[in-house]
Amino acid sequence: MSDKLNKGRVLVGMSGGVDSTATCLMLLEQGYDVVGVTMRVWDNPASFSSPNQDEPDYILEARTLAIRLGIEHHVADEREGFRQVIVQHFMDEYLQGRTPNPCVMCNPLFKFRVLAEWADRLECDYIATGHYSLLTEVGGHTYITIGNDAKKDQSYFLWRLGQDVLRRILFPLGKYTKNEVRAYLKEKGFEAKSSEGESMEICFIEGDYRDFLRQQIPDIDTRIGRGKFVDTAGHTLGFHRGYPFYTVGQRKGLEIALGKPAYVIKLNPDKNTVMLGDTDDLKTEYMLTDSPLWVNGTEALSNKELTVRIRYRSQPIPCEVKQLDDGRLLVHFLAEASAVTPGQSAVFYIGNRVVGGAFIACQKGVNYVASTVCF
Repeated sequence: MSDKLNKGRVLVGMSGGVDSTATCLMLLEQGYDVVGVTMRVWDNPASFSSPNQDEPDYILEARTLAIRLGIEHHVADEREGFRQVIVQHFMDEYLQGRTPNPCVMCNPLFKFRVLAEWADRLECDYIATGHYSLLTEVGGHTYITIGNDAKKDQSYFLWRLGQDVLRRILFPLGKYTKNEVRAYLKEKGFEAKSSEGESMEICFIEGDYRDFLRQQIPDIDTRIGRGKFVDTAGHTLGFHRGYPFYTVGQRKGLEIALGKPAYVIKLNPDKNTVMLGDTDDLKTEYMLTDSPLWVNGTEALSNKELTVRIRYRSQPIPCEVKQLDDGRLLVHFLAEASAVTPGQSAVFYIGNRVVGGAFIACQKGVNYVASTVCF
């Protein structure tokens, strides 16, 4: 029996880009029987090079690469469900005064769900993607860990994946840097591919998210309308275009002159107000989070090495966490935290391991809760 048969059959999520191409090549070299699947979730006009083109460029590119690599290739059309779930959630969050992270929602609800379903259908043992993260086994649980390229590590986006999916995932790029991956592709004869640019952070948005909201919600300006900029004492400072067009920590594009730098501190969708302040007003000692998920129950809550990331690429912050009676988490930062943004993810680590996560609910006005909880 050949080594290839021993390694098993793996389904790779193929975007046609640098990372998924390298993933396919590496797994083939390691002896896996590789099958590719490309998800069609949103059709941006820029993805169509020709006016009469039926499929976007990335699908054509992935199919061409599959032929070159000699592997099986499929297309999963998930456009309708993606719009109803991920895009709708994205818009709803902004309308509720929060700043969403669609990748965190997409990974469990679409990307890895679709991969797992297609893997079962095509009798694949494993699923693989080009994420720059690693996996480790501790105490019978599979943990996502930080990849070797700190600038590309994507563990932050993966905290909602369940054990059933994690146990069959392969992340071949996790032990490499992006530059090493590009060099690898060049060495294997994919020189043009190795020099391609990065993909968009939000796959369904070209340009500014505010323009996207206006396209998808044509009456958003009349529905929301202008509102007041207020200071931390509630005094009116001026007027803004509507709270969905702002996010906590924002400084540029406020279109108001106060004679000093101003930052968005808080949004109030009920009153359509945007609170402005300075950098000190962005700092907070506590935050509340909703909908927590843990890899191994709440065991991590008592670990003295627990840290939390409050945004992608931010440094982990030492913290203490208490679970409240209503299921929410009260997080006490043990080092400076700033611009904590409702709607974003709070991802908890012990060392390099992702041990859980939750959605940030609020960062202001929680001192009264903190005063009732003994850390």
